[in-house]
Amino acid sequence: MAVTEISRIRESLGPGKRLLGLDIGSKTIGLALSDVTCMLASPAETIRRTKFTEDVRKLDAFIKTQDVGGLILGLPISMDGTEGPRCQSTRDFARNLLEIFDIPIAFWDERLSTAAVQRVLIKEADMTRKRRGEVVDKMAAAYILQGALDAMPTPGLGG
Repeated sequence: MAVTEISRIRESLGPGKRLLGLDIGSKTIGLALSDVTCMLASPAETIRRTKFTEDVRKLDAFIKTQDVGGLILGLPISMDGTEGPRCQSTRDFARNLLEIFDIPIAFWDERLSTAAVQRVLIKEADMTRKRRGEVVDKMAAAYILQGALDAMPTPGLGG
């Protein structure tokens, strides 16, 4: 498969397949999973990064057990709209994934996703710093994935 537009990824999914959202950091990868209708994102887990091959092995196991048919990768665009080194790193990660997985990938602007999640976890959930550290990456992945799901055309509703 290849990198595709958010508006086209749903048509690439097979029946009963779900989307996996990734918040790719230097130390962790947050994972979030859509339902089979691609309407709702839920935080799933956080992978502690080691080597690319080990990270891919963990992703592969998750993709297979959860019937994932496509990936949404958070793209860390700068506040001024430019793409810096972190964006290039994410695009490189996607290119490397495409050499291993035959799965469509789309990018979604993740600006402020971690900040928004941190704010909710502090103000509304009143979580400790330690507990926030344990959940923020998968929550940010869910925030990214939900934004992408909301932007996708909905089949049967003129989209």
